[in-house]
Amino acid sequence: MEMNINMMAILVAVVANFFFGFLWYTVLFGKAWAVEMGFDITVKPPASVMIKGIVIMVIGNFLMAYVFAHNMKAWTYVDGYDTMDAMGNIMSAAVFTWLGFYVPTDLGAVTWERKTWKLFFINTIYHLIMLVIAAVVLYYMQ
Repeated sequence: MEMNINMMAILVAVVANFFFGFLWYTVLFGKAWAVEMGFDITVKPPASVMIKGIVIMVIGNFLMAYVFAHNMKAWTYVDGYDTMDAMGNIMSAAVFTWLGFYVPTDLGAVTWERKTWKLFFINTIYHLIMLVIAAVVLYYMQ
């Protein structure tokens, strides 16, 4: 079986999640996230730190979207896949990936890194919405 992955869909998912991440961690929850991380919100990071962070996040978003696209495509070969509607496919892909991979890691940050539950919810809800965005793009552009 050949697994054709739409690279344009992956790039759109990367861009969409880049902008979503920007909104989530600046406008919506930037101050709360910074406080929970222990950052001084009165100090603006140097441009070099911001550029490095952006580059690393774009790479991370690409890896997530690329692997997630393969995961979603693999499920199309399972009997009964085609009986589920679009929302079912999108939410199944996003929620099960979130529950199996992101939630345990986010819980580990609370348990072992002594991060707060507030930070847990800021990060883990971001991860869920990020996966839903990617799943929507990947599903409709496949």
